[in-house]
Amino acid sequence: MLIADEFFLIAHNDSRGKAKLHPAATGLGLAAGLLGELILFGRITVSGGQVTVLDRRPPADALAHTVLDQLLGEPRHQAVRTWLSFLAQTAVTSVGERLARAGVLRRQESRRLLRTNLSYVPVDLNTAAWPATRLRTLLERPEPPSVPDALLLGLVAATGLTREVLWSAGPVAHHRLGVLVPALPAPLKELVGQTEAAVGAAVLRGTP
Repeated sequence: MLIADEFFLIAHNDSRGKAKLHPAATGLGLAAGLLGELILFGRITVSGGQVTVLDRRPPADALAHTVLDQLLGEPRHQAVRTWLSFLAQTAVTSVGERLARAGVLRRQESRRLLRTNLSYVPVDLNTAAWPATRLRTLLERPEPPSVPDALLLGLVAATGLTREVLWSAGPVAHHRLGVLVPALPAPLKELVGQTEAAVGAAVLRGTP
């Protein structure tokens, strides 16, 4: 799975598809996952608080292609925080739909009064729980995780999802998580830092 997909499943590790995080933290974490995918695809980089497009060729994934098109369509807006905030507004739906197309989640609509609530529920609970289990296992092994997995762990920590991954892990796993982010490549390290700052600011403001 791609970064944002696994983050979605960790953040919604529930049979009803209910989020474990503050809504703002969920959206910002997913937005960072989408930007992180483009960094890993070699399409963009992050430096000095700015997003720069390196390669205009569309990625194979349709959602990543859409995000890159949005970046290309708004060249005046380059601040990482601006793009995190913008992408966060629709990230739950866009990533949820990608997982639904892949057969991992199922769209579920429920009506309350005059509102229709949309949620994404797991098709298979074991598949939905696997990303968190996989990351916990990685942290308990002596081998260093791959760069994409280290980024995902960084976003887990930046958004307050650590307990969902490390609930049964020992002190070694907690220590390893603490040293992973500083060792990330510079663009990914900055993305995690910008995400953590954006989540903190949004929660303080009480952003829904």
